[in-house]
Order: sequence, then structure tokens, then C-alpha cells
Amino acid sequence: MAQEESTRSSVFADIEEVSSNEEINKWARTARLWQETLKRQWTLLTDELSVKLSMLMVVFFVLVAILAPYIAPNPPLERQYQTADEILIAKWAEPSILGGNSEYILGTTAQGFDIFSQLIFGTRAALLVGLIAAVFTAGIGTMVGLVAGYYGGAVDDALMRLVDFLYGMPLLPTVIILVALLGPNLWNIILAVIILQWRATARVIRSQALSLRERPFVKAAQVAGASDWHIISRHLAPNVLPMSFLYGSFAIAWAILTEAGVSFIGLGDPNTVSWGTMLQAARAYSALSFGAWWWFVPPGVCIGLLVISGFLIGRGYEEITNPKLQ
Repeated sequence: MAQEESTRSSVFADIEEVSSNEEINKWARTARLWQETLKRQWTLLTDELSVKLSMLMVVFFVLVAILAPYIAPNPPLERQYQTADEILIAKWAEPSILGGNSEYILGTTAQGFDIFSQLIFGTRAALLVGLIAAVFTAGIGTMVGLVAGYYGGAVDDALMRLVDFLYGMPLLPTVIILVALLGPNLWNIILAVIILQWRATARVIRSQALSLRERPFVKAAQVAGASDWHIISRHLAPNVLPMSFLYGSFAIAWAILTEAGVSFIGLGDPNTVSWGTMLQAARAYSALSFGAWWWFVPPGVCIGLLVISGFLIGRGYEEITNPKLQ
């Protein structure tokens, strides 16, 4: 066993052989550390079939969002008209997939908009809100938690009191108030979600940082004269990465649900098509009363699929951070 340990090569071996410059070596070793950490987390995560399927679902929606102009047959906010007694009126056509006498796959809305085109372009808004919120939620929460846990004392107290203050604000009602004050804009929705979502990440990462800073390898780095940033980036951050990804995955789902909820009550961006604004329009024009289920069911199904995928990916990270769940 001891012989195997002695012959096992370090992940930094090639860097140490090639580079003799201390500064380059330091950055190269940091990059290699993060590379190996990400590779290990990816390997653990993709062992789950449900996680793989969820990732494929997210990739599918990403491709749809990127290729939206080529997939959608019409611009999402361009009215489709028909002539009646030489007067142009907006169509409310039944979908062609149900045998409707029209060229529209999912028909048109009461305003004459192509539902299928709106469904395709709505993917962009959902992913934009979800992915940006996830990145900033994980990033801000992780940095705040690491700084609070590592330094402790007054820094910890100040940052955690801010987190406690934000915990007193419920997510959806607060986002609704902020968007109403700032204006119904997609970027304002994203900003409101980010302001509130990072609080849970910060609290959990802070508890992990409090434990990690007492570990022998952190104490050894401090005795060796390593800077605070070096210790945080090299010794603390890689160890809390699974938890950051966990809350980032959950943030995707919560952000998409929040945007849909805000848009459903009429505070969505009027210049952007999203699945939430589609549901709001269907409610406003009583699509359910007219039996036009093809107007509100497809965006609801898309929201459900993307949200479930986010939660299942988060579940995969939860099993990494808590092996008892495996």
C-alpha cells in the first residue's frame, strides 16, 4: 500500500517538471486544482441517470433558445391577420395539429400571435432569468459565506445580520414589490431575484467555511505565510464547490418559477415574450373558458419540465454533499 502511494503521481507533476518560474507555477497549480475539482464533481454528478436526463433536457431548451429565430415560423409579437368583409382582423385560429384549418402548429392567440413562435422564444426569457440568477446566486452567496466564515468576528456578524434581514422578506411578494417599484422589465425581475436568492447559499457556505478554517491544512497554510485570498481560493472554495452548485441548481428552478409568477399577475416585461406572459395573456382572454387549452398548457408543461430538471440536478449535487442520501 505504501509503495502504491509513493508511485502515485501528483496532479501537479507535469507543471512542476515543465515550469521553474514560481509565479507561473503558482497560477498553473491553482488552475490545475480547479480543473481536477470540477472534473471530479462532474464524474460524481453524472453517475445518476435522472441527472443525465435532466441535463439533456436543459441542453435541449438551450438549443431551442439559441436556434429560436430558425425554428419559429413567425416573429413572436407579430400579429397574424385574416380578411373578413374586406377588414383585417386578428386571427384566433385553432392549431393545425388538432385538424384546425390553419397553418399554425399551436394556433394563434386572441390577439393574433402565433402560439408556437411565442413558445419557442419564451425559452430565451426563462433560461436568461434562470441561468443569470443561478450564477449570481451561487457566486455572491459563496463569496459572502467564505468571507464571513473565514474572517469571523465583526465581518461575520455584519454579513450574517444582512442575511437575517433578507430572510425576513418572502421571495415572491418581495420580488413583486421590487418589480412594481422598478418597472416591469425582465432585467428588473432578474435583479430582484438575485437580491433575495443568495441568502441561503451564503448561510450554508459560511457554516462550512467555519469548519474548514479549523482544519490542519488551513492552519498549515496560515503558518506558512499564505495570504487570505490564497487560502480562500485554494483551500476553502474548492471544498465548498458542490454546495455552491447545489444552490445554483435550485436557483435556476426558483428563478424560473418566480418570473412566471410575476409575469402571470401582469408585471412581466411587455416587450419580451416569456412563458409567464403567455399564461397571463391566456388568463386575461379567458382561454380556459373557451376551451383553448393549447394556449396555456404548452407553456405550463415547458415551465414544469425545466423546473423539474433544475431540481433533479440539484438533487444530484445534494447526494454529493450528503453521501447518506445515496
